[in-house]
Amino acid sequence: METTLIILKPDAVQRGLMGQILSRFEAKGLQIVGAKLSMISQETAATHYQDHKGKPFYDGLVRFMTSSPVLIMALRGNNAIAVSRKMMGATFGSNAEPGTIRGDFGVSNSFNLIHGSDSPEAAERELGIFFGAGEVLDYDRAIGGWVYDLSSGTAE
Repeated sequence: METTLIILKPDAVQRGLMGQILSRFEAKGLQIVGAKLSMISQETAATHYQDHKGKPFYDGLVRFMTSSPVLIMALRGNNAIAVSRKMMGATFGSNAEPGTIRGDFGVSNSFNLIHGSDSPEAAERELGIFFGAGEVLDYDRAIGGWVYDLSSGTAE
């Protein structure tokens, strides 16, 4: 099982889309193992987006991410990173396929509703930025055997 970071960005929060987006992840079978509504500080945004520092869009991105509350989540599941990213759709809403989060809710190339880790290494780093010790939980769900075929002993 893999754990990934998902952030519902200020535009998703301000547009009242948190519930609809969150329900898509739950309906897919991903387990919410951490969540908090938070204002991201300038320092945290700078740390999170350090790889983009110096790029033309960096300052605007930091301003946007610190402009309003965001919903920060840790989601767990088999191939959670790839599954989440596929559900999110293409980065720019105008290019995202219908049926994806960005394809159904976004048209902007700047405000793209959601962030998701793009690799296990990024997920580990990003989860460490936004969650402290004990804030990402381990717990069993009664539905686990209905989400995954566990007959072989591993989730399929």
